Amino acid sequence: SLQNDSVVAGGGAIEMELSRYLRDYSRTIPGKQQLLIGAYAKALEIIPRQLCDNAGFDATNILNKLRAKHAQVGP
Repeated sequence: SLQNDSVVAGGGAIEMELSRYLRDYSRTIPGKQQLLIGAYAKALEIIPRQLCDNAGFDATNILNKLRAKHAQVGP
């Protein structure tokens, strides 16, 4: 069983921050470009998701925590 699911800086942090930035930016532009940038932002989260899976963590839970931590810091 999982004993410690705390979030620490490291692998995937840059990708999560870039994803957050791109999601925020995509909300400011109209049309298909918004969808394309949003899709790219989502794709960047594959890296931390895979790291979670490889480590045996619940990737959805960890990514939600990461998004929350990155939202606290803000632009």
